[in-house]
Amino acid sequence: MTPGPGPEGRSGPEPWTGAGVVLRAFEWSDEPDLAEVFADPEIVTWNPGPPEGALAFMRERNDWSAGTHASWAVADAGAGPGPAGRLLGSVSLHKIDRDQGDAEVGYWVAPWARRRGVGAAAAAAAAAYGFERLGLHRAYLFHAVENTASCAVARRAGFALEGTLRQSFRYADGRHHDEHLHARLVTDD
Repeated sequence: MTPGPGPEGRSGPEPWTGAGVVLRAFEWSDEPDLAEVFADPEIVTWNPGPPEGALAFMRERNDWSAGTHASWAVADAGAGPGPAGRLLGSVSLHKIDRDQGDAEVGYWVAPWARRRGVGAAAAAAAAAYGFERLGLHRAYLFHAVENTASCAVARRAGFALEGTLRQSFRYADGRHHDEHLHARLVTDD
């Protein structure tokens, strides 16, 4: 087994592309955008920012050496409005389990990139990376039932709704919320 999730023990993000997005390492120039993202009420509700700040977040996401996650900044591939390469979101494969051949997908989309298909493209690209580069069989994700935008992203990215988990995760409001479980298999279209 290789020490990291990438090929031959990769210690940092391997660039990857999806429909209109590029998955890349976080860059120092992303720090102002991250500060804005981590102050956004929608992000804070479902994906609170790290207490250590943007720089620690970038270092953690760019360090793949433990082999437990593959994380990327989501950037504009140049097809849409805005400068090519601008930070649009984040996507990760967490809890990579090579024995079971699965991983959890997590994502968020910056306020300036919403309703453009960025989240679905990023989630689909991360799943494709897991299937093609890591040999995964299944990618799954969870979201609070109330987070209808995330449900739409998951479905557009090809993640089938499998069920509802009752009071399965405590979010920033301190309450345990019901969550939807979505999954995508390597054999899915």
